[in-house]
Amino acid sequence: MNTCPFELGPIRPVDEAESLLIRTTRSCPWNRCEFCVNYKGMPFSIRSLDEIRKDIEAAAKFHRGRTFRTCFLQDGDSFVMKTAELIEVLAFLKSHFPTLQRISSYGRAQTMIRKSPSEMQEICNAGLNKLYCGMESGSDAVLKQMHKGTTAADIIKSACMAKAAGMDISEFIILGLGGQELWQDHARETAQVLNQINPHYIRVLTIGVKPGSGLEEQVRTGKYHFQTEKNIIEEQRLLINTLDGITSNYANHHMVDLLMEARGQFPQDKPKLLAIMDRYLALPEKDRIHYTLGKRFGLYQKMDDVHNETYRQRAETAISSFLNSYPDQIEEACQQLRAQVV
Repeated sequence: MNTCPFELGPIRPVDEAESLLIRTTRSCPWNRCEFCVNYKGMPFSIRSLDEIRKDIEAAAKFHRGRTFRTCFLQDGDSFVMKTAELIEVLAFLKSHFPTLQRISSYGRAQTMIRKSPSEMQEICNAGLNKLYCGMESGSDAVLKQMHKGTTAADIIKSACMAKAAGMDISEFIILGLGGQELWQDHARETAQVLNQINPHYIRVLTIGVKPGSGLEEQVRTGKYHFQTEKNIIEEQRLLINTLDGITSNYANHHMVDLLMEARGQFPQDKPKLLAIMDRYLALPEKDRIHYTLGKRFGLYQKMDDVHNETYRQRAETAISSFLNSYPDQIEEACQQLRAQVV
């Protein structure tokens, strides 16, 4: 039973787990990306100022006594709001939650570039100082295949404009998005775009083909072909190796990622990140399959967990049972398990 007295959207970034959530829009104004089902069947709308104000008041009453330092504005793109109205929401929010130090939102490149530099500055000055940008890829070929509705040039323009206004930028990248055909272009061109933006944060996710998505249909019709788990790590290694001249914080930070230990600060941690990729790629095939399946079954969190006897025994039992039943379906199983991660 939902006892929350104010409206909440369906998703938020991993980094906003402890944040106040306030919904300014419903769904996503684009909602056509081939890999996404987060807002499937949900029409887009901008909530009225009166609705948002009432929710902020209700949230303040509901959370009375709790101190929030961060707030995330749901759903898919607060920048679609008129600038004056968004600024009014931010002022009202800060008046009811005066301890807020960071207010964040998703920011879609095609929406952001419609704002002027002065508008972006006004929005940042009003308190919206961090953006989560679903870049996904820096390859125009991949962006087109995934119906992303933007280009690498627009991604660079929007992010640099937001940075110039003083906003922190977190860019999301989806490993495996280019499939077998475009994986090298995806890795190299994504790195080249990131080199130009130099975002504060790079957050890596791994592709999982969701039931009902357009990408699922591309798989069915042979327009898209899965990479192996090993090839996805080869792709990530190429991405990391091509990153140059940046000072970004880099992380595999979602449970869908195979190497959660791959986290670090550029440029100093680049050798460490490459070494993590190399360690996985150098595993004997039997050990690599064991760890990969153990991670996908949720029994391991990082490669060192294979040395924990309790974890390993549980993994051995589960993996042995799986291999006996589906000996030639390892990659298919991993893809299905990735698709189940929310």
